[in-house]
Amino acid sequence: MDLIASAKEGFFKLEVGESIRMKALNFLEQWLTLEEFVSYRSQLSWLIQRGDFSGLLDRFFQILPFGTGGRRGAVGIGPNRMNLWTLGASVQGHSDYLKQKFPGKKDITVCLAFDVREFRDKNGRYAKEIPNPVMGLSSKDFAHHAAKIYAANGIVSFVLPPDSNAFYATPELSLVIRRLGAQGGLNISASHNPPDDNGGKFYEERGAQPVPPEDQAMADLVENIDRIKIMDWTEAVKQGLIRFFDESAHRAYLDLCLKGALIDPPQKMPNGQNALKIVFTPLHGVGSLTAMEILIERGFEVIPVVDQMTPDGQFPNVTKSPNPEVPESLDRAESVAISQGADLVLATDPDADRLGGLYCGPEGTWHFLNGQRMAALITWFKLAKLQEQGRLSNKAVVVKTEVTTRQISRITTDFHVQLVGDLLVGFKYIADVIYQLEGTGQFGNIHAVPSDYIIGTEESHGAMVSHQIRDKDAGGAALLLAECALDLKRCGSSIFRQLEELACKYGYFNNIGINVQLPGLDGRIKMEKMLDSLRLDPPHCIAGLIVSRFEDLRDPKGKFGPIKGATDASSRNVLVFELGENARAILRPSGTEPKAKIYVEASSLPRTPFQTDAEWIHTKAGVDMIAQAIGKDLTKQALGRVGL
Repeated sequence: MDLIASAKEGFFKLEVGESIRMKALNFLEQWLTLEEFVSYRSQLSWLIQRGDFSGLLDRFFQILPFGTGGRRGAVGIGPNRMNLWTLGASVQGHSDYLKQKFPGKKDITVCLAFDVREFRDKNGRYAKEIPNPVMGLSSKDFAHHAAKIYAANGIVSFVLPPDSNAFYATPELSLVIRRLGAQGGLNISASHNPPDDNGGKFYEERGAQPVPPEDQAMADLVENIDRIKIMDWTEAVKQGLIRFFDESAHRAYLDLCLKGALIDPPQKMPNGQNALKIVFTPLHGVGSLTAMEILIERGFEVIPVVDQMTPDGQFPNVTKSPNPEVPESLDRAESVAISQGADLVLATDPDADRLGGLYCGPEGTWHFLNGQRMAALITWFKLAKLQEQGRLSNKAVVVKTEVTTRQISRITTDFHVQLVGDLLVGFKYIADVIYQLEGTGQFGNIHAVPSDYIIGTEESHGAMVSHQIRDKDAGGAALLLAECALDLKRCGSSIFRQLEELACKYGYFNNIGINVQLPGLDGRIKMEKMLDSLRLDPPHCIAGLIVSRFEDLRDPKGKFGPIKGATDASSRNVLVFELGENARAILRPSGTEPKAKIYVEASSLPRTPFQTDAEWIHTKAGVDMIAQAIGKDLTKQALGRVGL
């Protein structure tokens, strides 16, 4: 029996819809017969012969979706994996899009960035003894492949020189696009995803990812690609279609972040001790070239976590995940902090756009600083310092996404500044606020200009602290958090105490994030059914609390208006359950990983002068219990809708 017949027989034993089965067979036949896929055939033969039909179906039932700004997923063989073909189709579509958007323009230019990833088949999906064209594929390889495709389409690419040992972080790419006046950009990174993943994320001329309907226009062109142009690297360099960044681009990023400093730099104490000791880890990513350099140049004493400093896409010395949102990832940093008597731990993710940390509490105990509390803390700190310095006007604008803590709403009210507080998830929407202020001086009922922008935050450990960088930026956020810790220490306080003061003044907030893992094709189907079921028949009660208001962000009659296309529908696949005045839950699928995400928030009123310590502790414990109960019950109800 030949390979195609064997695959057909194997697929028919799987319990999937006929259309999915036939689509997978069609793609598999192309990869087994067309000349452009010849290098993949040995591995495909091995997969068929060993009977891995479920894995083959998942690799071939679709082309890896081009989401709201690009493709991201497991590196591997097949159209539903990240490889040179899927990236190449994306880049070809982006090239066509740029030519449509800038008709007649000569020297259309893009900027390319890449992180530390390199595919090593950590999960053992492929035969080690058989040649494998995806084995060893690095983010740098993907970026160079993209540059050759752009060149074949007459588009100029800027990328780091081939012999460079440096990398480009996500916020650096955003800035350099604007600095060079480029028409677009591409970032090769899977951020904090597992080591076997990679992705390509596209940017427009504003240094941000496109928002609907522009992202839909690009996605439509990508989906229709049937031929990928490519030029020889040497020829492209010779013709000036591939050019190289110099040091000035990196220097401009560092200088911009340092310019955002709010307080005097740290000075040595009378006893010779440094004013603030910071333990830093890039979790084997690129953050040592951004956040760490910024902190050192500003004069902070930075103690590296030595065994996590080397750029390494396998993240060998990281517990659980290279993600500063995960407390376990900071275990080695905590050990260093304890041994060195540090004040603060800071960590960046592989592409240095997310920031995580630990802060020291009473009796030397260390606490994880989750994304919600970090967002509230640095927002408060920046507003407080600007007000203290007489630089805060009532036109000032703070921005956050819908899923980010509403403690920020109370903080901005107290400082009498404007708030955009209900955006969809993703920093491209925060960037779009700045763009609209830039063009019209208005966003909704907010009237301001870009220089009035103060800060934008999201619960996923992201902050955008400058209107000139249009994506989340761990470097600028690291400096802001370090200055906050230093300023509090100078006043005889600490992050631990300040978080308690924020709770007393603005109310105690408990935010819980729950990830419901739904991997594979079956998981995707269940996730869609789960959201659709809850959308059509939302629960009336969660954890004994009445759902006082239900909001489906896909509702064309709602605040976001008619759906602008498939990418818009995907971003707006969000369900909001308000549970009275002081609690809510939000459910949405992850845009980058096979899971549904539940965001729970419960809060109290501010502490009154008449509440005793015991009463306040009891109030906070009650909020914690409510939050936990909401999370548990909504998870149970959601899974129950799909028989889990």
